[in-house]
Amino acid sequence: MLALQIALLMVFPTLAIVGALKDLTSYTIPNWIALALAAAFPAAALASGASLETVGLCLAVGFGALVLGLGMFAAGWIGGGDGKLLAACALWLGWPAVLPFLLYTALAGGALTFAILALRSGWVAPMVAGGPAWMRRLGQSDAGLPYGVAIAVGALSAFPYSALAQGHLV
Repeated sequence: MLALQIALLMVFPTLAIVGALKDLTSYTIPNWIALALAAAFPAAALASGASLETVGLCLAVGFGALVLGLGMFAAGWIGGGDGKLLAACALWLGWPAVLPFLLYTALAGGALTFAILALRSGWVAPMVAGGPAWMRRLGQSDAGLPYGVAIAVGALSAFPYSALAQGHLV
């Protein structure tokens, strides 16, 4: 049973990393990633022995994050895939792990911004020109920011504090 619990819990970090890599290389996060996270959550919660109260809090946190993500998308701050990934990760993290998740995501977003600005600077740009297409796109001054990377870093950093992971990963 423990092996099944851990296997189901590993869905979360695996899909968060896949979402970050897809965003980094293509500036898109496919809908199937957020949908797979949402679909796998009930099985992981059941296998982890989460109470109905915990599951309800996770659902409420996920819904709140979806509203936040939609608002940030409407404001033009993040992409639609980023907002859906934010909500799906918040669903898995629940309360109170969503608070460090948001903090870590903001910090990772700041670090990502500085890294992209450095990549786009005059002294690094020539080195990027010979790289793969996705790296050249990151180096373009008119390109956006693959915020899914920051969301994944925040999610992975906060995951050990989540209700589902308590007792398995900590």
